[in-house]
Amino acid sequence: MMKISVITPVYNAEKYVTQAVESALQFDEVYEIILVEDRSPDNALEVCKQLSEKYDRVKLFQHPDKGNHGAGPTRNLGIEKASGDFIAFLDADDFYLPNRFDAEKELFKNPEVEGVYGAIGVHYYTEKAKAQYYSVFGDRLTTVYKKHSPSEVFKGQIHMLGSFGLFSIDGLTVRRETLTQKMNSYFKTTLRLHQDTEFLFRLSYYLNLYPGILDQAVAVRGVHENNRITKVDTGKINPATTRVLLWREVHSWSEHEKNLPEDIKTHIRRMHRSFEIAVASPFKKWAMIGKYMITDYPSIRSGLFNINFRKNLF
Repeated sequence: MMKISVITPVYNAEKYVTQAVESALQFDEVYEIILVEDRSPDNALEVCKQLSEKYDRVKLFQHPDKGNHGAGPTRNLGIEKASGDFIAFLDADDFYLPNRFDAEKELFKNPEVEGVYGAIGVHYYTEKAKAQYYSVFGDRLTTVYKKHSPSEVFKGQIHMLGSFGLFSIDGLTVRRETLTQKMNSYFKTTLRLHQDTEFLFRLSYYLNLYPGILDQAVAVRGVHENNRITKVDTGKINPATTRVLLWREVHSWSEHEKNLPEDIKTHIRRMHRSFEIAVASPFKKWAMIGKYMITDYPSIRSGLFNINFRKNLF
């Protein structure tokens, strides 16, 4: 039987974390649930203590200084504490469905499979949240649109294969040994948002990730009024202001990855540049456009890149 460590960062989630934990406990394959409480302003720590006392498989940790460090460092601590053969992730306001590990139980019999990803659905915790965010998420799956070979997943995620789709951290399961051997860093401590996206980019470059269940949800994203990332997705926060930081990290990594092909490095450089243009002041914005029209015409004219800044031109 698989021995899966489920890692759950907990911040401001006292209303939801019990549901998350109990949704993971339904699986015999779940060896342990690692709650890492990140100095929540609500009563989440007390709820986590109650859960760890009630269930033997639930283990509770905090950062050594008991401080707030963000989702990235909090997941990293969870990875360090994990002792199962496999690692899965579950945000504290999300939950697993009964089919969560159906594909994994079969696919991981093949030693070449280093990770498996599946589709996730959406759940609105309140009518207010549904009214605010239904136009963004609807009842759609977050999924990759068709099955791809592991060699295509990295390019697909960074928008080099056209319409690829997405998968979420909640739908991911990886071999712990492979993760720790092939990646020298996990979630970036410098990113407060999109650290899971950046992690998934690098993960899909280093590990062989296979599609699991893509046509139905294996986990559910909980949508409520206080999701920071939800505010970005809806445009209440200008997405370019956070995505420029994401692509800055990706660009920095790509420049230091010796084995990364030059065409991929060029694509990443252009993606980063497109968001830099989007957030620049009007004068600098047009100066950059003029410069790169001469030095790198495709980066300005290609819709793949200019879609990231053209709506910010006026």
